[in-house]
Amino acid sequence: MAKILLVEDDQALASNVKSALLFEHHQVELVEDGNEAADMMRLYQFDLVVLDWELPGKTGPEICKEYRSQGGQAPILMLTGRGSASDKEAGLDAGGDDYLTKPFNMKEFLARIRALLRRPPQIVDNVLTAGNISLDPKKRRVHKDGQPVVLVPKEYALLEFLMRHPNQVFTPEALLNHVWPSDSEATVLALRSTLKRLRSKIDPDGTMLQTQHGVGYILEIP
Repeated sequence: MAKILLVEDDQALASNVKSALLFEHHQVELVEDGNEAADMMRLYQFDLVVLDWELPGKTGPEICKEYRSQGGQAPILMLTGRGSASDKEAGLDAGGDDYLTKPFNMKEFLARIRALLRRPPQIVDNVLTAGNISLDPKKRRVHKDGQPVVLVPKEYALLEFLMRHPNQVFTPEALLNHVWPSDSEATVLALRSTLKRLRSKIDPDGTMLQTQHGVGYILEIP
């Protein structure tokens, strides 16, 4: 699961792309205006940005240049109806990582997304493990000691994120940024409640899913 910002003002195309990304279990934020997109990229963290070239307000290349100048590191896939080599060069020189010309095949689009997320098939398909906990990203199933564990979507998303980043401490704000939509009203209290439920289901002793007081949370794996 990745948190993706989709910037596209063609409503029909945006709807199709968003549906395809949601089907792949990604979290998708959709904006249609270039100025709003630049603000979102400055204020929130995303794992990947799908960025249209022609937008109301700032253009895709302008947004891309601004984002990179501010130190933004998320990979950017540029979408455009322009197909010339010079246009492609301009998009990549602005800071884009890849370039896709409209109209495009959705399978190719999703393949580009997987490549940019640097999650090759063997990592996506492999079962993640942490102690006696296993998580199958493809089937979206969690087991503890070989027995299925029923998780609600936010519990699952939080667990998957932590299992993909073991032995790393995350502040509450970082976890909210990665797991909850940026337009949600989620609070640190909601995060703590989700963590409490998750811990009761998979780690009641608190040996792996630990709280580092004053710092944040960590999934510690020996």
